[in-house]
Amino acid sequence: MQFYYGTQMPLRVLDECEFWKQQEEEHTVVIRELVNGLESTYVNQLKEWEKVLLHTYQQVVQFIETVIRSNGVFSQALYRDLMQLVAVCLQQSKQFIDFLNGLMKKSEPIKNNPTAIVVIKHIIRESEYFIGIAQTILYIQNAKY
Repeated sequence: MQFYYGTQMPLRVLDECEFWKQQEEEHTVVIRELVNGLESTYVNQLKEWEKVLLHTYQQVVQFIETVIRSNGVFSQALYRDLMQLVAVCLQQSKQFIDFLNGLMKKSEPIKNNPTAIVVIKHIIRESEYFIGIAQTILYIQNAKY
């Protein structure tokens, strides 16, 4: 993400959150479909993650609609809520990565599936990329205040 969008920066931030939450949600399905014989506990946990990530994605979309309807007027309260949403997205991605790392260590069908390991590591790297974006946004915000 480029950091020279000026007044459009809040929308770019939301675009990133929207894109990456949708990606993470879809990744839960990819893992379930890719790993034959995945333990039911992990299938259920991935389905729960899918719901949680979808809910966050929907919250981001609602926030985008609010920002669009504000006609570029960004009050302190709206900006504060945006930063809180980014922080939630960031923490969620960290927890998702922790879950995926545990999944690779504990699930026998994954440990025995080199392709699944490569895919899950790729998914982790993508979530880490989003975390980098979110942290930068939050650090810039904190430096202003």
